[in-house]
Amino acid sequence: MHQDTELCSCPVKGIIDVVSKKWTLLIVNSLGIHGTLRFKDLSKLLGVNPKTLSDTLKVLVEQKLAVRVPYNTIPPKVEYSLSSDGYEFREAILPLLMWAAGRDGGIQEPCVPGCKRHKIL
Repeated sequence: MHQDTELCSCPVKGIIDVVSKKWTLLIVNSLGIHGTLRFKDLSKLLGVNPKTLSDTLKVLVEQKLAVRVPYNTIPPKVEYSLSSDGYEFREAILPLLMWAAGRDGGIQEPCVPGCKRHKIL
């Protein structure tokens, strides 16, 4: 017999707002692969502009999916890594990333000329 289960959609809406940002999935995945990355290294790795990266990382930190560690150095140094919730989130999105990468041979071949390939696993 099927039992109806009610689910509060408020947390779902919150995470959908995070996931819907253009670079979120690739940022979370990259931090999951590399562990800890400096801001400039993450920007270079993904080819994302610094403002977009900064805005997205700010949301990930606010949502407690990522951890920001600033260092009091000159020049300033900031490192990012995933929190335990961030690692769980990455595990949840990996099937989506694999599915998207596999569409139309995307795992083996670049989808468009100049495509910057990103490591998934």
